[in-house]
Parts: sequence; structure tokens; C-alpha cells
Amino acid sequence: MIARHASGPRRGNVVVVGSANVDLVVDVPRHPGGGETILGGDLRRSPGGKGANQAVAAARAGGADTSFVGALGHDESGELLLASLDGAGVRTDLVERVEAPTGTALITVSPDGENAIVVAPGANSHVRIGTAQAERLGAADVVLAQLEIPLDVVLAAAAVRRPGAVLALNAAPSRDLPDEMWAVLDLLVVNEHEALDLAGAASAAAADDTVERLAMILLERVPAVVVTLGGAGCLVAQRGADPVRVAAPRVDAVDTTGAGDTFCGVLAAALAGGSTLVDAARTASFAGALAVTRPGAQDAVPTADEVTTFAHPEPQP
Repeated sequence: MIARHASGPRRGNVVVVGSANVDLVVDVPRHPGGGETILGGDLRRSPGGKGANQAVAAARAGGADTSFVGALGHDESGELLLASLDGAGVRTDLVERVEAPTGTALITVSPDGENAIVVAPGANSHVRIGTAQAERLGAADVVLAQLEIPLDVVLAAAAVRRPGAVLALNAAPSRDLPDEMWAVLDLLVVNEHEALDLAGAASAAAADDTVERLAMILLERVPAVVVTLGGAGCLVAQRGADPVRVAAPRVDAVDTTGAGDTFCGVLAAALAGGSTLVDAARTASFAGALAVTRPGAQDAVPTADEVTTFAHPEPQP
């Protein structure tokens, strides 16, 4: 079970290993079907990528000492992403510039805020764990990774983390995980679709399984699981404890792009700061809810003060 540090809440140390993309976003009346062309709104260009989004969230909304391990091209998109990371207080000295274009995400957003995304990885395929990256990872309280980078990079990051550090994987985009990945994971963060994919053949009635049932299947392979449920909050499941449903506050969604990444980054920051997994999930749910009320990914990440005020509003006179 992921438990609170004996010293209580503190400013923790998070290292995010992951992708960085420039997001090309178009508002659409609805997502197009196969072979269909529809007219959309104006094109927006903004910093994104699951790894970079989560690093911004851990630093800005979570208040953690955050480093980002990633790769960018020698292009304008790379400069845009570096500026966004630096502006959020993320340490970027471990970001490498490579001879490949910076990753790009093509995103359509419907009126209800739901998005559809296609990613061209580019430089993200060249992320590596060198000597400097390994040293920083070895000092982290929480190492957070996703699956928009090669899996062997995630395994390399896991291999150099210190004893007692939490390795958290946001298993997105969905894909099968090898046994060696399951063996090193401390925490798995997935949405309902990803949970179903990973439960796979282990699920006796896949489409009819409850979230709790899927979480129990996954707990056979990893000590702790958080299943995000969009506007319904999340489910926190840990070995040796009853699963806990964490509600999300009601908000009017504008754009869900990056909301899950905000959740993951704040979750990691709260764990690094000493919160229990359930308390960390509550804080992350408030941060994620705030993020969907604004357009964009990194641009939508709230500050730590905004999250605190939203979670604990002052009583009205």
C-alpha cells in the first residue's frame, strides 16, 4: 500500500519521463467518421504531450520539485515546449535536442469538450536514460511515465530509481505490457478503456465487468491501481484495502484535452509530498476538474493555489 511519509506533507521530488508534443487543435461540430470531411474552427497551436503535460501539472498545480526527461527537435515547436516547461517551473536541463522533428498531436474537439487525438511521435522516439538522467531519477520520490515513448526507456528509468521511490505508470496510449514492466510497477493509472484492455484475457466477462472487478484483476499484477472515470471521478484500489470511489466536482467542460494528464501530474506530486494515495487522488480530481474548464493542455493546468481554493473554498458570509 502506498502510504504517507512519516514526516507528513512536504515538497516532494518528481521526475517525469515521457513525451512532448506540439498540439494542433481544431474545434469541430462532431468528430468525423471514416472517409468523411467536415469543416472546423480556427487552428490552435499549443504545447502538449502526455509527459510534458504531466510535468507541468506536477510543478504548477502540484507544487513539486519536478524534472522532465524527454527529447525535442531543433525546431520552433521544440522552443515552444521548452518555454512552456520552463514557465511552469519544470527543470528542463535533462531534455535532449535530437535530429528529428518535435512530436506533433492532431486533435479535434467537439462541443461537449470530448477530443480525438492522433500523435506523430517524432523526437519522442529518441528519449533515452543517460548518466545525468539516471542520477536525477535516482533522487526522485516519484518517477512518472507514460506510453508515448519507447517501453525500454520506461524500463531503464525504473531500473535506476532508488529503493522506496514510487514508479507510477499512466498506461496510455493503451498497449500490452510485458511481464518485466508489471514486475517493477508500484502504481498503475488508467482510464476505464485502458483498464479493460490490460485486464484482457484475465477478465471472464470483459464488457460486463464493473470498474471494481477490473481493478481487482489488475491488482493481481500491480500493488495499486487508480482508474479514472472522467466526470465521475476515479476508483482507488490497493492490495489489502477496500477500493475507494473518489468523486469529482461538477464543472462545465470546455476541453478535456490534457485533463487526465493534469490528474496524473498532481497525483504524483501529492504522493511525493507525503499524501496517501486516496488523498492524492482527491487533490488530483479537483485539479483535473479545473483543467477541463479551460481550452488547451498545458495552458489549462491550474496553479496550486487555484486547486487549493477550489478544493477548500472560503465559507460565504
